[in-house]
Amino acid sequence: MLGEIYIERIYRDYYSSLVEYAFSYVGQREIAEDITQEAFVSLNGRRLEFHTEASIRSYLYTSVRNLSLDIIKHQEVERRYSDNVRFESPNAEYSFWEAQMDRDIMDVLFKAIDKLPKRCREIFLLHLDGLSNEQIAAELYLSVETVKTQKKKAMKFLRDEFSDTNNLDLYMLITLICMGI
Repeated sequence: MLGEIYIERIYRDYYSSLVEYAFSYVGQREIAEDITQEAFVSLNGRRLEFHTEASIRSYLYTSVRNLSLDIIKHQEVERRYSDNVRFESPNAEYSFWEAQMDRDIMDVLFKAIDKLPKRCREIFLLHLDGLSNEQIAAELYLSVETVKTQKKKAMKFLRDEFSDTNNLDLYMLITLICMGI
């Protein structure tokens, strides 16, 4: 592992520029800072030997870029999915309060999805985005069986996560998602 003092110097030297780099992708300072922190945690946890500072810098910038792109993809899926999910009111008018309820439900759902392991979450989000098992497998260079297994794990987790909920709309949404509707 890299020496603690060396990591501290790398952190001081590169943190600000990495935050700016992440910010150029995600457009939100707090998220950019979180991404940068995650890149440094990942660097510190690596058991690889970096022979030059340039290789460390390259690793950090690549990590920040990839993490930023993951966030962007997640936000895009979340936005598209929440735009498509609407519950009909009895008088067919979509009130402010119903829209707020939908946003709240989607927030709770995506907070639960964020708890999934990274690969499982990535597969499930692609599923929500409408990709078939075969398309997901091709995009992520996985077998179709791996995709199916990870989707099942995600669906089981979400059903378990919300099985005790008193929110019927949320439970119905999870049920529909798990059924593939």
